[in-house]
Amino acid sequence: MLLEIFTKALADQTRLRLLLLLANGRELCVCELTQALELAQPKISRHLAILREASVLQDRKAGLWVYYCLHPELPTWALGVLAGLQSGSAGEAIFQLDQQRLSAAERQVSSCTS
Repeated sequence: MLLEIFTKALADQTRLRLLLLLANGRELCVCELTQALELAQPKISRHLAILREASVLQDRKAGLWVYYCLHPELPTWALGVLAGLQSGSAGEAIFQLDQQRLSAAERQVSSCTS
């Protein structure tokens, strides 16, 4: 992975917010990410596609749903950058709210089936 592609992928706040939610190694569906960021599904999907095309994320389809996770072949240096961003953003209100909304979305059993 080229540094330039990776940094361009991180340059947008929406993509950064998505990555920080996925940086814990969990697989999340589009509906969970939409609820966590409180943004429209087409906007979230567009940003996820950019991250997938940059090989930062990997997707998996299960029926009608698409799940995303960090690409398993992400270089060590890229994982280090994400870990640093996660640590540095821990006190920022917008990222804290994203995490809170994600936790609420995960508690809703039917979040991806409605």
